[in-house]
Amino acid sequence: MSLAAKQPNPKTCKNPACSSSFIPQRLGQKVCSPKCGLATADVNREKARKSLAQVDRAEIKVRKEALKSRAEHLKDAEKAVRDYRRTYELSIGSGCISCGESQESVLAAQAWKVGGAFDGGHFMGKGARPELRLEPSNIWLQCKSCNSGSYAHARKGYTVSQGFRSGLINRIGLEAVEALEADHEPRKHTVEELKAITADYRAKTRELKRAAA
Repeated sequence: MSLAAKQPNPKTCKNPACSSSFIPQRLGQKVCSPKCGLATADVNREKARKSLAQVDRAEIKVRKEALKSRAEHLKDAEKAVRDYRRTYELSIGSGCISCGESQESVLAAQAWKVGGAFDGGHFMGKGARPELRLEPSNIWLQCKSCNSGSYAHARKGYTVSQGFRSGLINRIGLEAVEALEADHEPRKHTVEELKAITADYRAKTRELKRAAA
C-alpha cells in the first residue's frame, strides 16, 4: 500500500494588492498567479530603483563634503552654533535681546517672515570681529526685524546695537559684556576642528529639540 503524497500548506500571496490564500504548486512559489508575480516584480523593481537613488544621493553628499573649502566648513560651523543658541534661547523663554519684546509679541508681529520670527544674532559683528563668529556667548536671540537692522521694534532711545548691548548687560552683566568686547584672541580653526564643532552643536540642537518634544 503506497502512502499519499503530503499536500503543501496554504500560503498567503506576497502581492500586497492580493494577499489571498493559495496552495503552492512548486517549490518556492510566493504568489498565487502569474498576474500577481508580475505585480510583485514591478514593486521590487521600484524598491530597487529607490534604493539605488538613495545610494546615489549618499555618494553625492560624501563627494560634496570632500570638496568643501575651509570657508564652507566655517559657514557650516557658524550655522550649527547659531541654530543651537537660537533653539536654546527659545527653549528657556527668552525674548529678543535687542528690543526686549517677548516671544509671544514677536511671533504675533513677525511669524510670517521667511525662516521664522527669530534669528541667532551676533553681538560683536562677524565682519568686524570674525574671531568671535563661533563664540556662543556672542550669539543671542534676536527678532528678524532687529537682526536685519530695522528700527521697527528698537528700544526707545536706542539704536538696535545699543539695545543689544543694554539687553546683554541685563542678561550677563556689564563685566561680562566688556570682557566680550575686549576679546580679540584669534581663532584659527582647522577644517577638522570646524567639522567637530558642526557635529557637536548639531547634536546639542537635536537633544534640545528631543527634550522639548
